[in-house]
Amino acid sequence: MAVFTIADLHLSLGTDKPMDVFGGGWEGYVDKLEKNWRELITPDDTVVIPGDISWAMRLEEAEPDFTFLESLPGRKILGKGNHDYWWTSLAKMKSFITAKGFSSISFLYNNAFACDNIVICGSRGWMIDGTESFDKKIQEREAGRLKMSLTQGEKLCKSGQKPTVFLHYPPVWRGNVCEPIMETLKEHGITDVYYGHLHGVKKDSVTTLYEGIKMKFVSADFIKFRPILVE
Repeated sequence: MAVFTIADLHLSLGTDKPMDVFGGGWEGYVDKLEKNWRELITPDDTVVIPGDISWAMRLEEAEPDFTFLESLPGRKILGKGNHDYWWTSLAKMKSFITAKGFSSISFLYNNAFACDNIVICGSRGWMIDGTESFDKKIQEREAGRLKMSLTQGEKLCKSGQKPTVFLHYPPVWRGNVCEPIMETLKEHGITDVYYGHLHGVKKDSVTTLYEGIKMKFVSADFIKFRPILVE
């Protein structure tokens, strides 16, 4: 039983917005993703997908994308991204996947999951360079959601464990810092963070270290549509 992660799948099986048109390795990305996934993931594994899962505008429109994910091996834990317009209340999403029989899909939203030796926590996060009062309010709100997740996650931790955090937005990027998120990470002693959101990144390292926290970039196009192992 292992935990993997990959962000920014941008599935559009129920909408007409394929990522292939952007080039940059996105050509045939659904086939690449499925091939790599089936090579790596077993039915006992878990895959965390921190945001930008589907281009659907409404939950019902995301059904073909969920059907695709359900067909893949392993448990899938989905987090919210900035393009997940279909995202709604946890109660509505749980009701939807139950009605559709998507038994391998769960949502990371003000909660936490214990998987093997990993405790999965997280939130969407927000833009690190947002300076408007509107941005500041969302940063604080997302930090609050992260704190709720971490508080639950800490209760699930076995002796010697710490939560591992999955965000959509990077908490730190090229000199910019989302202070409310970083303060929450440090307050809870987090040492490992995985994030996505960015595209077209070629030169930056997949792993950076900031104030003692390892941050790994896992956008699908950057990791070539191959989920990576959460260590």
